[in-house]
Amino acid sequence: MTGAAHVPVMPRECVKALNPHKGGVYLDGTAGLGGHSELLLEGGGQVICLDRDADALNQCKARLGRFGDRVRFLHGNYREMDRLLSEAGAGLLDGILLDIGVSSMQLDTPGRGFSYRHDAPLDMRMDGSQSLTAEEVVNEWDARQLVRIFYDYGEERYAPQLARGIVAARPLKTTAELAETIIESMPARGRREAQHPARRVFQAIRIAVNGELDALEEGLPAALKRLKPGGRLAVISFHSLEDRITKRVFAEAAKGCVCPPSFPACACGKSPSVRIIGRWRPLQKESEENPRSASAVLRVAEKI
Repeated sequence: MTGAAHVPVMPRECVKALNPHKGGVYLDGTAGLGGHSELLLEGGGQVICLDRDADALNQCKARLGRFGDRVRFLHGNYREMDRLLSEAGAGLLDGILLDIGVSSMQLDTPGRGFSYRHDAPLDMRMDGSQSLTAEEVVNEWDARQLVRIFYDYGEERYAPQLARGIVAARPLKTTAELAETIIESMPARGRREAQHPARRVFQAIRIAVNGELDALEEGLPAALKRLKPGGRLAVISFHSLEDRITKRVFAEAAKGCVCPPSFPACACGKSPSVRIIGRWRPLQKESEENPRSASAVLRVAEKI
């Protein structure tokens, strides 16, 4: 995710974590407009830019064209990186970066339908070639399904009230209609909160449309598999749902053994596959200059 003028989040921390060097090969699995990829290339590495958003990838190509054959571009979801990299003839990597979630370009492009701040068709697809849209979720999923995603993906405490309001107001065609329905369905105490009343529901619908948490659950093990010994995986998350998954996957890989604590000795034979390098948050200066970076968490693990 990038902020104003598409500035990459925690650039110094990412470069230090991945330590790009001449001859090293790196994957930016969520390349977006190429901000992080550019830093890795400037550090001397070769970079494979992967993104599911074809529009973003085209802009990434324009930005990074000056690096010639040191950069390659792949269209697809990072959850499928193992297959995509194999098809591209790539081997094990020196580093992988995943910058999870919606990008500023997607949020700030009104026609994409990601934001409650712009009136647009209910779309929210990161990959425009997929069939599921926000309009289908909003108008065809039953109330129980809506409640579940509002709780699970938006951590929305008023999920039942909002789901009932949306179902009663159908059909809804635009982001403005959805946002207004949420505001009207929200209890008065919810409307008094500092954040926009529609923020959590829009997040939940976006995650559901794009299968974001499932992609992370599949993408993290795939990334660890693709690293050379000593290679590093850096993951930037922007909300607790993503960060909890990353923390758990890293912890399980660092522990190795899955035997119950009651076992006197390991019987599974699994050994640790990574060591955890650390966790970072943006410096205050960055958060002030790029408010969208404020919630970011960077976690880094190294392949053993």
